[in-house]
Amino acid sequence: QVHLRESGGGLVNTGGSLRLSCVASGIVSSTIAMGWFRQAPGKDREFVAGINWNAEKTSYADSVKGRFSIFRDNSQNTEYLQMNNLNSEDTATYFCAVRLGPVDVAKWSVSFVDYWGNGIMVIVSS
Repeated sequence: QVHLRESGGGLVNTGGSLRLSCVASGIVSSTIAMGWFRQAPGKDREFVAGINWNAEKTSYADSVKGRFSIFRDNSQNTEYLQMNNLNSEDTATYFCAVRLGPVDVAKWSVSFVDYWGNGIMVIVSS
């Protein structure tokens, strides 16, 4: 059974940084693409960042380019999202996402995701 466990969320001031982690169990991480989505209150879940199985390809939503960085450590079955220069619009619940098989990491949508984490909250305070 695949299980994704996020950590690292919390409350941060505007301009601050956080690093989210997602540990995958029940699956070989070197065979999957991983990513992050987020959902703010009253809004749809949206793509944030994605990374292919060997970390050679990444993709980002325009809203986070230059501020967020996704990376992974397959030896630890873990992906990370480094978030810098946070602002109030980044306040949301962040979800770890997994896609099976060969995928185009330039293309992400909610319907493409095979497994989801339970989500972790990030609150940016002004």
